[in-house]
Amino acid sequence: MGASLVLGYGVVSYGLFLVVFLYAIGFVGNLVVPKAIDTGNAGSTGAGLAVDVLLLGLFAVQHSVMARPVFKRWLTQYIPKAIERSTFVLISSLLLALLFWQWRPFPAVVWSVETPLGRLVLQALFALGWLLVLSSTCMIDHFDLFGVKQVRAYARGETHQPPPFVKRAFYRYVRHPIMLGFIIAFWATPRMTAGHLLFAVATTAYILIGVALEERDLLTFHGAEYEAYRQEVPALVPLPRARSGAPATPDVSTPPAAS
Repeated sequence: MGASLVLGYGVVSYGLFLVVFLYAIGFVGNLVVPKAIDTGNAGSTGAGLAVDVLLLGLFAVQHSVMARPVFKRWLTQYIPKAIERSTFVLISSLLLALLFWQWRPFPAVVWSVETPLGRLVLQALFALGWLLVLSSTCMIDHFDLFGVKQVRAYARGETHQPPPFVKRAFYRYVRHPIMLGFIIAFWATPRMTAGHLLFAVATTAYILIGVALEERDLLTFHGAEYEAYRQEVPALVPLPRARSGAPATPDVSTPPAAS
């Protein structure tokens, strides 16, 4: 593939991700967007549930499989290595867009917080979750995570160098702040419907499975350095741990297969 084509492919993939990411905030929060998690026609309960589970499953399988190193090695036999990450981002974004479009709502209310203070706290947590997601990507290397640096290096005739393993800011307290941000954003709502609960439970379960798979890849990639980091810093819940006599890890874990 020509340099311009590779660069354009990467930029378009990243642009689609930005659109889908912003739409996701509105979708989960029932804000602004034309089709949100609690809007639309569910149809029959059985059919609606089957559609939602299928949509969530498609995204989970794609996201987990394409993030694994063995799949990346297979895929880069057929496409340039420079666009592997952009391809992952593109397909993930398209499947999320499909989920938003075809999602079937279940409007039965599970809980509803009516007090102004309670609603304000939950809305603030919702915003904090999304802010944590976005800011955490910047603390590792946002443009590398979403494939832009790879295609830019290819277009310039340079060799892309993955970011080094480092640890800063939120990554000093949890190993997966991006995933923690998603969990907070998905659960923090003043009005939890049955459909929203299905989404929150399924995505949280997927996150826990995805974190376990990613940890395995990180241990293989970084070895003892990442094992020391695991002993020092919790995965998702920022609780203090007793420090061992092992040397501290360097001043963000940059996952080779972020999921």
